Amino acid sequence: MTPPPGQASAFWVTEPGRGELRREPLPDPAPGDALVRTRYSGISRGTESLVFRGEVPPSEYQTMRAPFQVGDFPGPVKYGYCSVGVVEEGPAHLLGRTVFCLHPHQTRYRVPAAALHLLPEQVPTGRAVLAANLETAVNGLWDASPRLGERIAVIGAGTLGCLVAWLAGRIPGCQVELIDLNPRRAPIAAALGVGFAGPPEATPDADLVIHTSGAPAGLAQGLRIAGFEATVLELSWYGTREVPLPLGQGFHRRRLTIRSSQVGSVATAQRARWDHRRRMALALSLLADPVLDRLITGEDAFDDLPAVQARLARDPGDTLMHRIRYS
Repeated sequence: MTPPPGQASAFWVTEPGRGELRREPLPDPAPGDALVRTRYSGISRGTESLVFRGEVPPSEYQTMRAPFQVGDFPGPVKYGYCSVGVVEEGPAHLLGRTVFCLHPHQTRYRVPAAALHLLPEQVPTGRAVLAANLETAVNGLWDASPRLGERIAVIGAGTLGCLVAWLAGRIPGCQVELIDLNPRRAPIAAALGVGFAGPPEATPDADLVIHTSGAPAGLAQGLRIAGFEATVLELSWYGTREVPLPLGQGFHRRRLTIRSSQVGSVATAQRARWDHRRRMALALSLLADPVLDRLITGEDAFDDLPAVQARLARDPGDTLMHRIRYS
């Protein structure tokens, strides 16, 4: 149901395991604000499932806040960061333009115009829901610092893992293998131009391992296949779960490095010259490749979002990026 003028409808996690759509008034405009009518949003399945299930640890309540989050963990909280829409009010150069914003799932919203990112003309509106995940992949590769010709293993063929593998596969001479338990990810890996293997068949002695599966077993797999003095970059986030690691065996003899990466800070090597806005502009420009449509595996209407979030948090199946359509 369309809210009346001056109001919007937004998705809220009311408590762990439950969500609903709520009507709320739009704030009065301030100088420099823009009003956006949403066309699509995307469910960043890993993080949003943790939020929906109430698995954000108290120690991370502040660091895990999304840019326009309202409420607090574990709930009620309005959360999300993959929104694409059209500017209805605001600065003249933005009127009628399609923009990306790190905003929760909501039909219309008013934000400072500086928070909006113009879509390049060659990027379709529906594909732009991948922008936040691609920005994370860009930052992860900056942290990983791959070199020409390396053997790179990416563990976990979710949306983030697929994007990391796709980017790494464009580095000249690199041999990239995407590793996942689900054999149905193999055609997607082929479309992205990288190899595929199940965990038992993964190629050993990788120069670089990037882990994105969100499962402790995946990180353990990364330690097993990493070569001498290789780096295992951890891009998964586990919420409240403990992660046991096999740090015996050959871990010390092979002088392995485990390194974390998180999108909230620009990678150290780039930080002197890059800010968040420049990094997002790069991610949006990379979305021009139509092969990335393979990563959007489903779509539902906004009115069905509470049921969709519950389903994905419980049993995501083969879902990669799930897109939400607004009327």
